[in-house]
Amino acid sequence: MILVTLIAVLFVGGLVAWFSERISPTMPRMVALIAVILDLLLMFSLLGAGDTGARVATFEADWIPRFGISFYFAADGLSILLLMLTAFLGVIAIGAAWGEIKERSGFFYFNLLWTLAGVLGVFTALDLFLFFFFWEVMLIPMYLIIAIWGHENKHYAAMKFFIFTQVTGMLMLISILVLAYLHYVQKGSLSFNYHDLLTVSTSGSIGMWMMLGFFLSFATKLPSVPFHSWLPDAHSQAPTAGSVILAGILLKTGAYGLIRFTVPLFPEASMAFAPYAMALAAISILYCAKVAFAQTDIKRLIAYTSVSHMGFVTLGIYAWNEQALQGAIMTMLAHGLSAAALFMLAGGLQHRIHTRDMSQMGGFWARVPRMTAVAIFFSVAALGMPGLGNFIGEFLALIGAFQANITMTVLAAFGLILASVYSLWVLQKVFQGEYRNTDFDDSHLTDLNRREMTYFALMMLGLIWMGMYPQSFLDMSEPALTQLLTSTQGVAVALLQGAL
Repeated sequence: MILVTLIAVLFVGGLVAWFSERISPTMPRMVALIAVILDLLLMFSLLGAGDTGARVATFEADWIPRFGISFYFAADGLSILLLMLTAFLGVIAIGAAWGEIKERSGFFYFNLLWTLAGVLGVFTALDLFLFFFFWEVMLIPMYLIIAIWGHENKHYAAMKFFIFTQVTGMLMLISILVLAYLHYVQKGSLSFNYHDLLTVSTSGSIGMWMMLGFFLSFATKLPSVPFHSWLPDAHSQAPTAGSVILAGILLKTGAYGLIRFTVPLFPEASMAFAPYAMALAAISILYCAKVAFAQTDIKRLIAYTSVSHMGFVTLGIYAWNEQALQGAIMTMLAHGLSAAALFMLAGGLQHRIHTRDMSQMGGFWARVPRMTAVAIFFSVAALGMPGLGNFIGEFLALIGAFQANITMTVLAAFGLILASVYSLWVLQKVFQGEYRNTDFDDSHLTDLNRREMTYFALMMLGLIWMGMYPQSFLDMSEPALTQLLTSTQGVAVALLQGAL
């Protein structure tokens, strides 16, 4: 029941935040912050799930029994890690919007909380029709956040985001319906229950087409080349809080879908497709790292680096062994914090000087030393500095992927070199050199305040904890991953043999 409560708190909190604007323009942000903090505190009661691997707090009730559709929620160690990341970054997103969102603030926080509620549903729903319902719930409010509170080209970016996610989402829905129909043909009853659908035979070409429906939807959300072009536009036009949610949380729903649904439901098709998926991952890592160098818009640059780093997640998933999957999950968690922090910094700069053009920046170190120190920390974290969470994730992903596909792993490793170069290049471009203020009014170029430093300090502590004590995270996810690997039986071995 607690999983339903977590989702309900955000749904109700969103409605209360919307209507509370009538009382005071600042009331919605307080309501939103209280709702997300309450959810985060409730999640601590789930932390014991990682010890046994058993799904805890399972809730199941009939919804549309005629078609085998039910309200089926459950969480294991993998889900709980992502639930806590969602709530934590929800707090950070509210902090990012605190002084930025002044118009229609009630409706903004309504959309923000409903996006988070949709994400919680995605991470806990084990009825595939219910899963798709929450997949849509989290996308529509994000579309509105970009379209209403975005920047100069917001309508184009919002529509592009909507078209990419909706078209590929429809492909996933078709695959879900076909899978449920196959269960009816093979078992004699309609069901959208995840455990029932795991028993469906999906061999042959039909299995490959259904798997591709899932893969395209999740790879677009991840995103992976060539389905990534919506992301730089969405990030550059979204308000800062929207970028935090997009980079820190929504991208992780795509990776979660690949781990939880795509490979376990279609093991044979995934085995056959794995070399191509790993090749796409390597291309994403290298291509987007290269394209990042061509950007002058700081938010577009960070967006391309996000696609590059998420390539390590795809690489780890399709290696499909425990080390690689552990690396993928650690990368998801660490990237969630580092990317959210970098977008907060970029958004904070834009809010202060009203430009994202790095060619107009330079020499900011003397004016904003605290901001510079924070930017150095998270840039170094993103490039994979040992001792921080990103290093643990990418290192494990590469070790696991090396066992499955040596060529793609070696190519992907070059992305670590490129990450170091573009991270240091951005620091030099924005914070080093001669101070430039000829193209903008620098009267509002102020350093980070205490509230902002508090949020950044929390994310710093998270990355240091992941880097210095990764076992606490690995222990949480290990039983869930063992169950997934066991359920697919010989998939990992077949992937390895097929790649070699």
